[in-house]
Amino acid sequence: MQDAGFVRQAFERIAPRYVLTNHVLSLGIDILWRKMTARHVAATRPQWVLDLATGSGDLAIAVQQACPEANIIGGDFTPPMMTEAQRCGFQHLIGADAISLPVQDAAFDVVTVAFGLRNMASWPNAVQEMARAVKPGGHLFVLDFSLPTLPVLRPLYVFYLEKIMPRIAGLLTGHRDAFEYLCQSIERFPSGKDMEALLTANGFSSVTTKPLSFGIASLYHATK
Repeated sequence: MQDAGFVRQAFERIAPRYVLTNHVLSLGIDILWRKMTARHVAATRPQWVLDLATGSGDLAIAVQQACPEANIIGGDFTPPMMTEAQRCGFQHLIGADAISLPVQDAAFDVVTVAFGLRNMASWPNAVQEMARAVKPGGHLFVLDFSLPTLPVLRPLYVFYLEKIMPRIAGLLTGHRDAFEYLCQSIERFPSGKDMEALLTANGFSSVTTKPLSFGIASLYHATK
């Protein structure tokens, strides 16, 4: 699990440059990942969607564009990041720590979280809270980094995570230490079958995994 205090401080420091840094580090592919996730959300025809760790609101905005009739709420525990979401045009926000959500049971048709579960203090507790917030038959979509499925790519990707990504992010934000911590978390984060087991052990079923870009990211879809 992660140090919630450090994560909060890290995102407070990098908030103004967070969106730019994400796009540079991923060569813009993260935009395509979010749009694809939004299309999957739209296929469930939701009325109410909660986007957790919404950050600058990138996924919430993509979901709103894909589901114009739905009510999209973004939750985050870092005020500077929510300020960035407002600057990007997303206004429907609540202060929310995913470990203890300020929402009623079964209030949402869909819960989404992009690149956020990995940074939460307790993955099982966060997933349990997401399950509590979702209606029976509702859906959870988790988009996050993972390790490549092709063995030949894995050592190259790990080298990029450990040596290259923090340096580039440090130049862009002035806070290399924050990205060293966040990049290291990718290697510790469960993926594939391990993520499926985490979700099914904490309130969800019928979990599917969709590797993206040779497995450097994955989209998990679970139902309650």
